[in-house]
Amino acid sequence: MRRSRIPALSLSSALLVAIGFSAQTALAQQAPAVVVAPATIMDLRESVDLTGKVTAIQKVDIRARVSGFLEAVNFTEGQKVTAGTELYRVEDGAYRAAVQEIEGQIEAAEAAKEFAILERDRAEQLLTSKTISQAKVDEAHAQVRKAEGDLIRLKGSKDNADLNLSYTKITAPFDGIVGLTAADVGALVGPDSGPLVTLTRLDPIYVQFPVATALYLTYRERVLKGEISGGANVGLGLPNGTEYKQKGTINFIASNVSGTDTVTVRAEFPNPDSILLDGALVRVMLEQSDKQDVLAVPQQAVQRDQQGAFVLVVDASSKVELRRIDVSRNARGQAVISKGLKEGENVITEGAGKVRPGITVDAATAAGG
Repeated sequence: MRRSRIPALSLSSALLVAIGFSAQTALAQQAPAVVVAPATIMDLRESVDLTGKVTAIQKVDIRARVSGFLEAVNFTEGQKVTAGTELYRVEDGAYRAAVQEIEGQIEAAEAAKEFAILERDRAEQLLTSKTISQAKVDEAHAQVRKAEGDLIRLKGSKDNADLNLSYTKITAPFDGIVGLTAADVGALVGPDSGPLVTLTRLDPIYVQFPVATALYLTYRERVLKGEISGGANVGLGLPNGTEYKQKGTINFIASNVSGTDTVTVRAEFPNPDSILLDGALVRVMLEQSDKQDVLAVPQQAVQRDQQGAFVLVVDASSKVELRRIDVSRNARGQAVISKGLKEGENVITEGAGKVRPGITVDAATAAGG
């Protein structure tokens, strides 16, 4: 009896199929890889982000207080100046002449007073000898008082003339930065000519921000109950996305509620490098000043369904367990856990979509975990 022979090609194909099937089976049985992170006790202080506006502590329009032609502009636009720096000079010839004229009138008035005193004294002597009447003596006394009055009036006029002369030098009332000048040398300026330049003080500087009335009242209630401290660290996020290095101090809370149902709060910040500019919009970051240690896991570990929040926990035997949790708040990329987890338990942060409760996984700890 002849035995049938299986072609060598068919045997090779069957062997390859068997090997492929075995490889697929082993692959199917391989534990899926996931990344885990431990539930950790960390300092996650309660915080809130608000929108604020930078406001200069001092900002004034510099104006001319006397009329005249500008002789000098003594600053560069955008320059930092100190209090008392001369910014403009108005021609002062007429004002100096006015002072000199009044000084001459004062000298004449002083001479007239001296003469009136001599006349009064002479009249009193003549009265004792019955040479003149009492009316003449009274008139002499009146002339002295008139001379004294004229002298007082002239001294007042001189003070006013000196003041007008001093106004020909327009100075900075405080340290600050000057803006663009509205007048050049040769321009006729005066009290009615409008602002010459704006002077702004940028260091220190204020940041004002509105706080919703409900949020403010809740904060006050929690402070009174002792749940949180009354202090707060105040930071700023700049328009370019960076964080301002200096910290601020709250120095004002409004006693009234605005039309937008908010309470205005103001903080003061050092600004030595003039990074914060008047009118800029910034992100205000309020954070509790006292340390708050809480149990937290990365936010991406938390999932939600119709029953609420849950995480996938990997136990010591690398098995997956679905665990229901309560999340009280999120902060700095972390979810604060109030119920459902213990410190040190590992939760899946990456790869949760390819696992299910009860299976064994190949868990690797996240970098920094």
